[in-house]
Amino acid sequence: MTQMSALDGQLNDLLANTGVVVFYLLVWALVFAGTAVFLGVFIPFITGDSLLFGSGLVAASTPNLSIAVLALGTGVAAFLGDQVGFLLGRHFGRSYLDRHGGRRTRAAIVKTESFYRKFGWWSVVVARFMPWARVFVPVIAGVGRMNYYKFLSSNLVGALAWGVGLTLTGYYAAAIPGVKSAAYVIAGVFIAASIVFGLRTWFADRAQTRLDAAGAEVDGLPGDPAAS
Repeated sequence: MTQMSALDGQLNDLLANTGVVVFYLLVWALVFAGTAVFLGVFIPFITGDSLLFGSGLVAASTPNLSIAVLALGTGVAAFLGDQVGFLLGRHFGRSYLDRHGGRRTRAAIVKTESFYRKFGWWSVVVARFMPWARVFVPVIAGVGRMNYYKFLSSNLVGALAWGVGLTLTGYYAAAIPGVKSAAYVIAGVFIAASIVFGLRTWFADRAQTRLDAAGAEVDGLPGDPAAS
């Protein structure tokens, strides 16, 4: 909550110092770069849910900042960012992913591959609300040669639900009388839900990995026909 409040203050300062047009462009650039150039791996807090919700809060308190322009532009930026990630994965393959980041990043990539295999079309939509998956799922979908039109449709749904939806949520949380005091709590709920879903998937993956490892050990026991 402290981070959310600090980001809100920083966004207000940015708007006061640079003006409306630069504010729009910076928010959209951060959303785009979060997935298009893996910026979300390094600074997920200011390229994800908090940025969208915070920009909506700022729009509610700034008459010359259009929430329609902000939300629509954010949705477009989110859509284009994932499209770039998908095309990078499709054209450069798994080797492109392996060249980016260290051991933790490669571990996240492996986890994302499992997530993509489980959820397919929906993984692109759901990943929007999960910091680590949001960055890698578009590229993994490209590496996995997901049908382009299926990715296009899932990307559009995800961009609308996350980019437009979360920005509008922040705006109305602050704009509706009597709700502004609870805006940070609402933001915390959204962010916490993303974290919980991510952790739940992570624990499920670990449990499946242990089961697979146990099965491999049983298959390899002496005398097992499968091992010979």
